Amino acid sequence: MAFESLTDKLNEVFRNLSGKGRLTESDVKAAMREVKMALLEADVNFKVVKKFVSSVQERAIGADVMNGLNPGQMVIKIVDEEMTELMGSETTEIQLQPGREATVIMMAGLQGAGKTTTAAKLAGKFKSKGRKPLLVALDVYRPAAIKQLQVNGEKQGVDVFALEDGTRPAQIAQAAMQHARNNGETVVILDTAGRLQIDESMMQELSDIKDAVTVHQTVLVVDAMTGQEAVNVAKTFDEKVGVDGVILTKMDGDTRGGAALSIKAVTGKPILYIGMGEKLSDLEQFYPDRMASRILGMGDVLTLIDKAQEALDKEDEEKSRDMVGRVRKGKFDFNDYLESMKQMRKMGGMSSILSMLPGLGMSKDMLEGAVDDKQLKQTEAIILSMTPQERANPKILTPQRKFRIAKGSGCDIATVNRFIKQFTQMQKMMKQMGGMGGRRRGRNPLSGMFGGMGGSRRGGFPF
Repeated sequence: MAFESLTDKLNEVFRNLSGKGRLTESDVKAAMREVKMALLEADVNFKVVKKFVSSVQERAIGADVMNGLNPGQMVIKIVDEEMTELMGSETTEIQLQPGREATVIMMAGLQGAGKTTTAAKLAGKFKSKGRKPLLVALDVYRPAAIKQLQVNGEKQGVDVFALEDGTRPAQIAQAAMQHARNNGETVVILDTAGRLQIDESMMQELSDIKDAVTVHQTVLVVDAMTGQEAVNVAKTFDEKVGVDGVILTKMDGDTRGGAALSIKAVTGKPILYIGMGEKLSDLEQFYPDRMASRILGMGDVLTLIDKAQEALDKEDEEKSRDMVGRVRKGKFDFNDYLESMKQMRKMGGMSSILSMLPGLGMSKDMLEGAVDDKQLKQTEAIILSMTPQERANPKILTPQRKFRIAKGSGCDIATVNRFIKQFTQMQKMMKQMGGMGGRRRGRNPLSGMFGGMGGSRRGGFPF
């Protein structure tokens, strides 16, 4: 995701600090110069950088830090706290209207920021929380914009309101409100038109929509890939139309991430969500403290657990609990392994999971090296080439059966033998340890997913 370069540079600074038994004022100032350069290279607003570095340095050159038992760790703690403060300290939710009154959310932003897809993602979030959302297509200019919203709405199981007869967006919004009242829809999400750049006609259209219907929340969608320009866009939209919060898209790309660290400080507007991929489920609530932990290479286990909880439906939860019990008894088989792979894919894949685990300090390149998707697919092909009896009982795998499996999966017999050997070793280890899922009877949604993962990468196992 974003911040990889920044994370690597900050970790290098912290390693140098932690290697010193005592810190001098010059040590702190030298480290802060490095931090300053790293933040500027990450495209963080220069005024924000100046204030941030000044605050950290002022706190770090204190008696408690300089004379502490572990001054390097104290500096890291200060940076973490100041970075969290920079991004807003507290998580901000979209405010919904009480009672039966429908909450109207207007999505705004430039063309190409991912507004239409984000509107559908947001509708899915509200639906999962028991609300009945309505998506409204107000982009009557961009070819296929309405169709795109309808397709995404259908995937999310959300109603989409559209008029394609040349009606003005403000009038469509009025008609949509009547539709929502008639159908008991409680959250109305207006997908407005964007432009390649800010212009007066776009701002006027947004103002006309606000005049036509009561908009409770104006949410700006900005592309994190545009860096500091995203901050400028947010500032202009707020001045012209008024913005209540921001959603940053494309945070999974090779962006330097400066927008996330600058928007709240420059505009005063909170980041509500971040888009982490193309799937309609790839929208994460923004937690400033968790994001600071990710940036500093400390992982983000809480978000990982949230993603696991969202990924598991009731059927998956039952399977997860059953898997934990089987792991404890040393009865984990190839069917359980396939189920674990399925659940991990729902969470974004192994790379996404590893990036949130603390202490790994793995960059994107390192993750790609550690997780070979081609090898994981090969492992899946090996298991799918087995009969149901063979998946349930690896002991019956004779040489003849292994040759058939190798042929069916398109790999050589040595690869099949290595995989089965690793799997058998893992079974023995898990039986000796009483299972790796813990003693909480599967209440942690991660326990079922990772209870069955272990062994060597060479054998095809994710860890």
